[in-house]
Amino acid sequence: MDSDAFTVETALEAATELQKVLASRMHRRKVMGQEVLVPGQLGEALHLPRIINRLQSKQQRQRDRGLEDFQELWPTLSEYTRHRVMDKLGWYDPKDLDWEDKRSNRRPVVDPDA
Repeated sequence: MDSDAFTVETALEAATELQKVLASRMHRRKVMGQEVLVPGQLGEALHLPRIINRLQSKQQRQRDRGLEDFQELWPTLSEYTRHRVMDKLGWYDPKDLDWEDKRSNRRPVVDPDA
């Protein structure tokens, strides 16, 4: 999905799911000599809580600013992370689907020479 295609609502959905995807990554840390698993904190480093708060704001100016921030962040994510977020949300690109997939809505390619 192109970052310009986001609206405030879709950006909020994607940002919320992105935060979950990034938090689901677990890291090993040693605490007092014992290894423990801790959730990933990349979401906080990318300022996702601030972006989500702006997207949920009652002020249009804040929502627009949150949308701009998210549109700048989205292309910087890895293809794998973007794909995981879109899968969790049930979003897909019809052009990437197989011809037999019912969601594709493709028409058969007509040969102009025939």
